Amino acid sequence: MTDYTLAELCVVACAEIWRNDGETLATGITVVPRLGAGLAKLAVNPAIMMTDAECSLLDEPVPVGPRGDYRLKVEGWMSYARTFDNIYGGKRHALVAPVQIDRFGQTNISTIGDRGKPKAALLGVRGFPGNSINHANSYFMPSHDTRAFVAEVDYVCSVGYNPARWPGGVKPKFLDLRRIISNLAVMDFGGKDNAIRVVSLHPGVTFDEVQAATGFPLERAPDVGVTPAPNPEQLKLIREKLDPHGMRATVFKGDPPGVRAAA
Repeated sequence: MTDYTLAELCVVACAEIWRNDGETLATGITVVPRLGAGLAKLAVNPAIMMTDAECSLLDEPVPVGPRGDYRLKVEGWMSYARTFDNIYGGKRHALVAPVQIDRFGQTNISTIGDRGKPKAALLGVRGFPGNSINHANSYFMPSHDTRAFVAEVDYVCSVGYNPARWPGGVKPKFLDLRRIISNLAVMDFGGKDNAIRVVSLHPGVTFDEVQAATGFPLERAPDVGVTPAPNPEQLKLIREKLDPHGMRATVFKGDPPGVRAAA
């Protein structure tokens, strides 16, 4: 099947990160991760808990974009206190979209360039420090290039597998980095000393292309394959239930197809 977009391919890849999580609070930040969480709830792991930025636990994901006459399917009240109970108890898996990520899995959403006189000031660190030491985290990187995948981030907002930055040199007990989904490939932290490695390549993309777009050496999983294409059921859920207004088409310039054409 080839009639799908790159955004839809990434949504399906994102949904897979929650497959074996059981009853865990799933948080997807920005359009593709949020759609991925929604697809996971509907088709991958119905046990995950979801708020979709509401103050309630929801029985089904909320469509992105204008809601019209849609009404929330509420399961229960989800206050800040209950949310943090899940966070501090390790019962959350967040999929976020940092501006930079490095070979250690450290991420940056704060400043680009020298901290004293940055080229760009962004969001600040937000909840990244606490999230990174309390529960599982995965990352969506929509622009896989050497500005985003760097040797070391300009400002560390979340903890990674860098012993030099661990307090007292001791690894945080609940540090758990899972996956990176980019516009080129799916990666994990399963290499030597938690090195980032490529586990699947998007259709039409080569490992050499991914390495050339990365500012540090990547490892290659022994069984690296092609990122699975969306099936008809998944596409129907994405297009009709999760994103009927086509917000996913704004994520990648020109809304390219999921199968990259030969150069």
